[in-house]
Amino acid sequence: MPSFKRIPDAGNLTGKVALVRVDFNVPMENGLVTDDTRLRAAIDTVQSLRTAGAKVALLAHFGRPKGERVAEMSLAPIAGAFAKVLGANVSFIADCKGEHVKQAIADLPPAGVILLENTRFHKGEEKGDAELAKEIAALGDIYVNDAFSAAHRRHVSTAVLADLLPAYAGMTMEAELDALDKALGAPVRPVMAIVGGAKVSSKIDLLKNLVSKVDMLAIGGGMANTFLAADGVNVGKSLCEHDLAGTVREIQSAAKASGCEILLPRDVVVAKEFKANAENRTCGLNDIAADEMVLDAGAETIRYLTDALSRAKTVIWNGPLGAFELTPFDTATVKLAEAAATLAKSGTLVAVAGGGDTVAALNHAGVAGDFTFVSTAGGAFLEWMEGKELPGVTALLK
Repeated sequence: MPSFKRIPDAGNLTGKVALVRVDFNVPMENGLVTDDTRLRAAIDTVQSLRTAGAKVALLAHFGRPKGERVAEMSLAPIAGAFAKVLGANVSFIADCKGEHVKQAIADLPPAGVILLENTRFHKGEEKGDAELAKEIAALGDIYVNDAFSAAHRRHVSTAVLADLLPAYAGMTMEAELDALDKALGAPVRPVMAIVGGAKVSSKIDLLKNLVSKVDMLAIGGGMANTFLAADGVNVGKSLCEHDLAGTVREIQSAAKASGCEILLPRDVVVAKEFKANAENRTCGLNDIAADEMVLDAGAETIRYLTDALSRAKTVIWNGPLGAFELTPFDTATVKLAEAAATLAKSGTLVAVAGGGDTVAALNHAGVAGDFTFVSTAGGAFLEWMEGKELPGVTALLK
């Protein structure tokens, strides 16, 4: 990945105002933050700027107000929640542009922090409006983007401000970009990708991009059923997109052309009901009954994929290998996650994972903390895996 500027590159920041785009789109219930993970993720960036003598003005969105002021989507309650995790006072002002906002920032004490109102209260935010960008840029001296999760959108606060102010990556953004570069940009080979989940149709672009980038591609979950069916396997009443057989063959052909080995289940765990602890059995691919559904990969497949992992130097993971939310159909996901975590912990494997279900699955397996990097960026992470340009990242590379 081309180089981008980091906060230390900004030089002397004493008395300067840093406009910092953060991801404070947190879960709320009855006006209270129920999960402060995203708030805690911003601490290092904010503290580094405060230590450097800058005043910090935080930009964020919450929900989808569509350019209107929606009281329930105000960031006001989040100021107090962030103050608690930061261990410092965080003031709030009910707008993100204008002279009154500029004055509120000027009135901050040295190293002061202020949270500005929801950027999406202005219609121009999501349109990348140049005039709104000028008004917000007028509040600061530098721009810091610490919200990789919103980097796939060319909004004013996620990308356009970088055209108007000296732009730097925050520490969360920096860690994300460095990890992604290790995974697909300039990885240590062999590279293995593990892609699971329900449907091939939702990950066609991702699969087509990966087969040109990785050495091994393991496919699990409902997606594997579609691949197996395309290869002539009778998958019974399993979740399967039979109409995508042509797409599967395109992906297989592209993989063969680029030297990417596709790894599919060799045995499966089947049941007649989709529920926890349903009566189940492990069988070969040619032994799936018409009234059975595949809910997990079998023991032979787990050994097969674990062996592939042991040969890899880099793994990038998106999606579970089975119905991991139902015991015992979480077995393949948990066993392979444990194997990847052990290798990562020993320093022999760079293990990067991301996507909502993936994070939940790794937390379920109790190994998320042992992976090299786990991205919580969701949509941005997936678009990066698909090889798409992320405007918020591109803006930092100028």
